[in-house]
Amino acid sequence: MPLIPRTSKNPPSGRARRRQSESWAPAAPLLVFTALVFGVPALAIAVCAFTRTDPATGATSFTTANIVGSLHGAYLTSLLASLKLSAGAAAISAVAGTALAWAVVTCRVRQIRNAVLTASGVLANFGGVPLAFAFVATLGNSGLLTRALGLDTLGWSLYGFWGMTVTYLYFLVPLMVLTVTPALDGLRTQWSEAARNNGATTLRYWWHVALPVLTPSLAGGFVLLFGSAFAAYATAAAMGGGSLPLVTLRIADALSGNVLVGQENVALALSLNMILIAGLVMAVYLPLQRRSTRWLT
Repeated sequence: MPLIPRTSKNPPSGRARRRQSESWAPAAPLLVFTALVFGVPALAIAVCAFTRTDPATGATSFTTANIVGSLHGAYLTSLLASLKLSAGAAAISAVAGTALAWAVVTCRVRQIRNAVLTASGVLANFGGVPLAFAFVATLGNSGLLTRALGLDTLGWSLYGFWGMTVTYLYFLVPLMVLTVTPALDGLRTQWSEAARNNGATTLRYWWHVALPVLTPSLAGGFVLLFGSAFAAYATAAAMGGGSLPLVTLRIADALSGNVLVGQENVALALSLNMILIAGLVMAVYLPLQRRSTRWLT
């Protein structure tokens, strides 16, 4: 009797189903932990963002006023300011980080490469209050460089848009170096040799071969930097905040009642907006990462 090959439509056997279930077993604790730590708070934020509590009776009711309020007035201004700051800092960091990563990849001295990558790993996680203090002491209104170079007479302000952008570059550029270095390492010398053998110049090789291969990694790095800058809070808060309205600072003010009493649910609506934007960022980043991995592995 001829053998009939099993197609993809045939159901898997019992042994195959057991293997599939066993492959998921080690990941079960991680999935449960993720659901408890991230899923439950996100669900609570989503529920509270669409509810309103009557201060007189304490009764709760469904409403969209919180979401509408989070997209108007000062809250909308802070959201747009955060998007502008994050996009600008991510774009500059992506260009600078890619250039630095290329210099690291082409460097023939192994010690320099290791030193740069190690420093990038440290600086990418150097944020919050220590980073804010370092920049205030260096480039603040009475900072060392501000007074030595007379930057205040040139209109420099650490607490404005460009000041915050420079501060964010301190940890975004190293993060881009760590993100794009594996992709640059994946460029094969055979590709450039084949391009030269076919008469292509270095510029044409980069434009038609290297850049299309690196585009998913570069775009994914930009998206990752954007998400990191958009979610940053401690650095801006420690630098005084207020001068540059950011959505993270607005959420903290609303939760603490510094602006208006009873705006806690509006703050949760702002948090829900940030979660949706972060989800969109990850939805863009993961396909780009898979595509770059397919080319460079």
